[in-house]
Amino acid sequence: MSDLKITVWKRYGHDRLYVNLPNGVAVAFLDRRTGQVTILREEHRDAAMDALARYLSSTAPAPSPPTPSPAPSLPLLSAQDDLALNRPGAALRAKLAAAGPGPMKRAAAWLLRRDSEWDPWRKGLAGERRVGAELRRLSSSGWRVLHSVPLPREVDVDHLLIGPGGVFSINTKHHRKANVWVGDDSVRVNHGRPRPYVRKSRAEAQRVQRALGRHCDFDVPVEPVIVFVGVSELKCVVTLLDVRIYQEREIAALGPLHGVLNPDQIERVYQVARHRKAWAQA
Repeated sequence: MSDLKITVWKRYGHDRLYVNLPNGVAVAFLDRRTGQVTILREEHRDAAMDALARYLSSTAPAPSPPTPSPAPSLPLLSAQDDLALNRPGAALRAKLAAAGPGPMKRAAAWLLRRDSEWDPWRKGLAGERRVGAELRRLSSSGWRVLHSVPLPREVDVDHLLIGPGGVFSINTKHHRKANVWVGDDSVRVNHGRPRPYVRKSRAEAQRVQRALGRHCDFDVPVEPVIVFVGVSELKCVVTLLDVRIYQEREIAALGPLHGVLNPDQIERVYQVARHRKAWAQA
């Protein structure tokens, strides 16, 4: 495929060459520090490898890694600490149960068509449920999913997807019938003020990677993902390469990804990630 384009990308300590389709969609990238090629779109593997061939011979081989220290062990998993029992939106459900309006207030607000300070939480909960349903479909392809993974300082990862294509830290944003524009560092909803969704998703993925790496004896790559729910239009700038942007029905694109974690590694990462205490220092 002669119309593939090579783009240099250097950010956040990475030095990569991306192979892009004419519309800007990345199909593969070469890590110039290690010489490793990651295929993002399997159907373009051969064409991407041909495009990168002349760069592979000049890429420095990865230095021999130092002998790793044994990963710290976690205590025996109890039901109280097992995050695999969390349903989508579990953190928001807990907040609404603890501090939200009672049945009478909810009924009054609904009857009077009044906005409530709890509406954003309820909308967020609905979005996480929809995304959770889409992620559940990937289980047949060897993927594991966790929901509402708690991090320190009273925040959580909406969804964590673990499988052959790596680990994905997924942020759900529910903007019903909105027009959404996504840039390199911010998001605008209906041409409003910039929102830091992209920067926060990057930071969240880094926290996840550190936490998982602390308890695994191998590198655990984590990619940030933002999933927009219920939007009318979604536009993403073509230079945004390090954060995946989807609508909820597009999550299936993650299913075919592979070649990053083997089955034993998937199981190890999942067993660590489902343990609440693994996130205490994230």
